Amino acid sequence: MKRKLLACVLACTMAASLAGCGSSASQTANDSKPAESVAAEQSQASEESTPAEEAAAETGELDVKSGTTLNVTTTFAGEESNVQNYQDSVKRWEEKYGCTVADSSGTADETFKSRVISDFEAGAEPDVLFYFNGNDSNPFVEAGKVVTIDEIRSVYPDYASNMKDEMIPACPADGKQYAVPFYGYWEGMYVNKSVCEQAGVEVPGANTTWDEFLEICQTIKDAGFTPIAASLAKEPHYWFEFSIYNHDTPATHASVPASLDDAAGKAWAAGLGDIKDLFEKGYFSENTNTAEASEVFQSFIDGKAAFYVDGSWKMGGIAEATDDIDNFTVTFVPGANDRKASDIISGLSSGWYITKKAWDDPEKRAAAVSFITDMITDENVSLFAQTAATALKNGVQLDEASLNSLQKDSLVMIKTATGVTDAAQDLCTQEQRAPIFDHMPEIVTGSVSIEDAISQVLENMNE
Repeated sequence: MKRKLLACVLACTMAASLAGCGSSASQTANDSKPAESVAAEQSQASEESTPAEEAAAETGELDVKSGTTLNVTTTFAGEESNVQNYQDSVKRWEEKYGCTVADSSGTADETFKSRVISDFEAGAEPDVLFYFNGNDSNPFVEAGKVVTIDEIRSVYPDYASNMKDEMIPACPADGKQYAVPFYGYWEGMYVNKSVCEQAGVEVPGANTTWDEFLEICQTIKDAGFTPIAASLAKEPHYWFEFSIYNHDTPATHASVPASLDDAAGKAWAAGLGDIKDLFEKGYFSENTNTAEASEVFQSFIDGKAAFYVDGSWKMGGIAEATDDIDNFTVTFVPGANDRKASDIISGLSSGWYITKKAWDDPEKRAAAVSFITDMITDENVSLFAQTAATALKNGVQLDEASLNSLQKDSLVMIKTATGVTDAAQDLCTQEQRAPIFDHMPEIVTGSVSIEDAISQVLENMNE
């Protein structure tokens, strides 16, 4: 019920703001005029403002005004591998058009997701947003706060024309396409090889089972190292994803429970049970329930922990954090039951949005379209994507000889993958999954039961 009410409030707020465009003086004047007069004046104003838009629709040309400030929010921050590439791309665009980017990017954790949604609720959304395109986008899509790709193409026909339309994800809220995919992802287990060597264990591979992985973790712990660097306080989603994956298959993983007793509900319960078991065995970072993600990542880099589960975007962060990239590799997360270790999670989960606020501003509109257009060129996407998936019609332009050893290892992993699925968590909004993601420390310590946490998620999804 909360989400429906919120969407209604946002929609009403947006309608009010659109109706209130212009100076307060004109609003006051309009209040005293007959409705027919106001409508006629608004129609005339609309007609007077259309030639530029009509020209743009006919030519597809961008009339970017120098001096425009574009508010942009992305996930290119913190340890994300493409932070420097993003900053360089922003600088090139600014110099090309004489414009300025007011950047408010942040690390893609649950706190960041909450901040983005809160900004939309408060009417403080950016002009351009690089964000998730699953259920996380539902609140601002349902509120009518972002523009569809079709609407953008009605004015700029060549917008995102280098992308395969069939690979542009549709929003679950209404089935329409809003976000232009930049590059995709895969998730895997990064390994500090020196820790494994010192502990006397082999790096897990495509055939490593979950039971064998538990034995490896115990050996690493006995040798005085942390088996798994992880922050359950800030980034519980990776272990949530693979743990429940171990209780279903690539064909069934991308689903959410309808009840505790259906197949998905049982998989979620069993997976959370496995995370609790890892915690109780002492295999996670000692401060996993309070640590920042950056803390546990640094412990992995510093050779205090053996394994670190994250996405393909983390390769650049590892390369920047170490002078010995050859000491690190990436492999499959060990599997259990019907899931093979080589069954991976991969997809195109994020993309570039243009907000309604920017689209309704002629100067912001052109700037936003040009910014994204420059960001998604084949050359730039290839630079950012490297070994990740893309929707490019021409594919990634990749010189394998220029790759470091970690990137080459990732290519081997992807090429030998046996199954692929999207992430199940993307089927829930941040608010819906909060009873699990925001309370993982309480779940693993037993102060919140697994069944109660899942039940609360189900309740949130039914509201």
